[in-house]
Amino acid sequence: MTHCKRIAKLVSTGLIIGTAVVALVACSGNSRVRKPAELVPVTNQFDLQPVWSTSLGSSEPFNFHPTVVGDAVYAASQSGKLYKIDLMNGNKIWEVSVPERLSIGPGSDGRTTAVVSTEGDVYAYDDTGKQMWKVSVGSEVLTEPVVAGGIVVIRALDNRFIGLDAQTGARKWTYQRQQSALSLRVGYGMLPIGNEVIVTGFAGGRFGMIAIANGGLVWETPVSFPKGFSEIERLNDVTARPSMEGEIICAVSYQGRIGCGQARTGNLIWFKDYSSYTGTAQSASMVFSANEKSHVTAFATKDGSPVWENTQLTFRGLGEPLAIGKVVLMGDAQGYVHALSQASGEMLARVRHDSSPITAAPIAVGGLILVQSQGGKLAAYSPK
Repeated sequence: MTHCKRIAKLVSTGLIIGTAVVALVACSGNSRVRKPAELVPVTNQFDLQPVWSTSLGSSEPFNFHPTVVGDAVYAASQSGKLYKIDLMNGNKIWEVSVPERLSIGPGSDGRTTAVVSTEGDVYAYDDTGKQMWKVSVGSEVLTEPVVAGGIVVIRALDNRFIGLDAQTGARKWTYQRQQSALSLRVGYGMLPIGNEVIVTGFAGGRFGMIAIANGGLVWETPVSFPKGFSEIERLNDVTARPSMEGEIICAVSYQGRIGCGQARTGNLIWFKDYSSYTGTAQSASMVFSANEKSHVTAFATKDGSPVWENTQLTFRGLGEPLAIGKVVLMGDAQGYVHALSQASGEMLARVRHDSSPITAAPIAVGGLILVQSQGGKLAAYSPK
């Protein structure tokens, strides 16, 4: 998916129609500039060997993530299919048909698995696939639920965070954020830390930590500030899930900045002008991100100094990154998974997953790399 098509989908609130038109008009004269870069030849320095694959059904145009708990993978499709899959062999342990179409992939703690329909209905299933409860949150939901500490945390598009009892669906708490004049119509990823808190981004260039038990705001920190004259220029949201390595947490905003700070307090150590809606990934010493041009940059975690930039994937619609071992992995809009060296940014390997966009971050677990595309292919690869 091109950047221009993404922008047309991203903008929300009452200005959605006019803003989408403006975005498309602004892009229409730059079709040559927006053409995805041709793939440069690469001699794979390692292989991602297929271990298993299965078809889930399409999730387009939404960004569905699988969830791994223990030796099970929980995944879903936009049509309403929900699966529990054996991590090691890809066999489907159970499959249920949710009565409605889904807007986002599942959240699970291995005991309760929750999905949300396009109508804002939350369905919860036990670990045998039996429906436990259904609750309406009265708003569209584009962020996958977090199930932790006996609570199902739902983030609605109207800026409400809702905590539901994982066993009964009873509402435990609600945390309401102020509505922005204009914000991006996307899922705002939530990073759970243990069973106690989540870290997530907000509109207006801010991110914060919320207690799972009661929905209380632990801390809130600005990464960047809106600037410009028009509402479109002032779009400045932290939409992607923040990343964390050790005690350092990093976040990036669209049309704003990237920054890293202390996880306990949210105090930033550094920030740099940058723009991304696909997020960050961290190693022990670096943080990686791709901007809206699909230029990938590595920054030193300690002070934000740029280490390298790779521009070989310009406008290829890179998805969320994963830093694992000595590489950074990310999919693109044509179904390729690219592996870049963490040390230098050199292209080390490439594998064709399928022909549909890969927007969700790959998942590293149990010696495997899991990749789900919007076309519905979920596959496990073994690095060799």
